[in-house]
Amino acid sequence: MEEALKIINRGTDEILTESDLKKKLDSGKQLIVKAGFDPTAPDLHFGHTVLLNKLRHFQDLGHKVIFLIGDFTGRIGDPSGKNKTRPTVDSDSLIKNAKTYKEQVFKILKEDLTEVKFNSEWCDQLGADGLIKLASKYNVARMLERDDFNKRFSSNKSIAIHEFLYPLVQGYDSVALQADVECGGTDQKFNLLVGRELQRDYDQDPQVVITVPILEGLDGEKKMSKSLDNYIAIDEEPNEMFGKIMSISDDLMWRWFELLSFLPEEEISKLKDEMKEGRNPRDIKFILAEELVDRFHKKGDGKDCKEDFLDRFQKGKLPEDIETFEIDIKNESILLVNLLKDTEMISSVSEGNRLIKQGGIKINQEKVVDIKLEISKGSMNIYQVGKRKFLKIKVK
Repeated sequence: MEEALKIINRGTDEILTESDLKKKLDSGKQLIVKAGFDPTAPDLHFGHTVLLNKLRHFQDLGHKVIFLIGDFTGRIGDPSGKNKTRPTVDSDSLIKNAKTYKEQVFKILKEDLTEVKFNSEWCDQLGADGLIKLASKYNVARMLERDDFNKRFSSNKSIAIHEFLYPLVQGYDSVALQADVECGGTDQKFNLLVGRELQRDYDQDPQVVITVPILEGLDGEKKMSKSLDNYIAIDEEPNEMFGKIMSISDDLMWRWFELLSFLPEEEISKLKDEMKEGRNPRDIKFILAEELVDRFHKKGDGKDCKEDFLDRFQKGKLPEDIETFEIDIKNESILLVNLLKDTEMISSVSEGNRLIKQGGIKINQEKVVDIKLEISKGSMNIYQVGKRKFLKIKVK
């Protein structure tokens, strides 16, 4: 029991309640551990894996995980942490995104202890009568206790009626699956507790709620998100993944060790002591980057990426597989920032100007300092944006 609780507590924000969890573990039965993922965007990223790691901890203890794809709740849109109503997602996109989730989730979870379910299976059968009955089990005052709803209500921001259905339907998922444990991010706490209360209404043993912290993205400040472009997708190309991990700050590195690494806590603590004693934090970051690349690709890829990283950034070598791109221009020359924008190396002229001022753009390994630099027709050069974007461009 002590060892099991130590594993489950690792990287956990809150357990409601630990006494209930002990009773369930002490029962000796295989627990049903549930977590839901709405397929509102394609691809899983490192932020999702914090929760997936917690599910894997339960599997390592022999318990069964239900990876629940919210193809029904995805139509509603999760209002958690939002200051405005989320747009709904069409069914075709949900189905397409769900397929990528099913393909990617087993990079972390064990197939033999995982069941993939879709909540449309039971939610579609509810019908109007079922939804009305479900809605009768909660009142508006209770819903407005939820922090994000309360803030929006207090500031006279719109709350659509259908948003109140989300926590109820998520809670009903726990009833349908008879979940023993439900895991989710800290922003999901209210929804998870609704499931616990609904199970009591349906005469079930209430689930234990486990929340995990929200992972900060590459910027080290905001929640990892595709919309903020501060994420690493778990199916990203190995060198790209490795380079992004190496780009995070030293402080964020320890946060990622805590939430993403499977290294024993004692070993991580030892690495912290070594850094305090003068070990280069870059070398410690290599350990994290190698582990994560190996996990999401294949063993040995992390070491290969490290060697490539050292060759490219420590010894000044260029990649061997730089793509060649030809572009036609109307005039005899084109502004560098316009050329990079037209070839999609940068998203905007303002981004290009900012990167030049920061020394983040090179031509043939030479830093560009002039934001008004023009590139002549007939030239062919190797352009580099940041540490990882390379393109050989022929201007015609």
